[in-house]
Amino acid sequence: MARFDTSFDATSVEPTTPYELLPAGKYRAQIVESEMRVTRNGMGQFLWLMLDILDGQHKGRKIFDQLNLVNPNPTTVEIAQRTLSAICHATGRMHVSDSEELHLIPMTIQVKVKPPKNGYGESNAIAYLPPEGAGIKAAAAKPAATPSAPTPTQAASAPPKMASAPWNKKG
Repeated sequence: MARFDTSFDATSVEPTTPYELLPAGKYRAQIVESEMRVTRNGMGQFLWLMLDILDGQHKGRKIFDQLNLVNPNPTTVEIAQRTLSAICHATGRMHVSDSEELHLIPMTIQVKVKPPKNGYGESNAIAYLPPEGAGIKAAAAKPAATPSAPTPTQAASAPPKMASAPWNKKG
């Protein structure tokens, strides 16, 4: 039994409504909350994200995501790290050490509706999209043909190679 300090009057509080999925489509959204949580089996951790839809018919609605960043299955971790990379690209934050650095940055997401699975009902899946025109800029910057040996001028002006992401390093 749990005794309340005061009498609760349910007529003065709007009851919760059943959770409804967001329809499939593209949305402008931003991360508004995040935290690392322990998995149900205690064998790993996931980054829990709450996103807020910023405009349109569903403005103000929340959608949630989980990235299994600490897991005994390396494929699960790789998928989570790729998703985190997509979030970083979508927000323009390439180097982060705290998930709060990704908060309140508008981005475009693609929402899909996944069919029921393992006793659970339908659910939303989120894909994080790069900013509009990012693919066009990258394609324009890419040279049409690469000579086998760069000339001294080309070698001096070539951009430095990016180090691989920490999660892609083995051992």
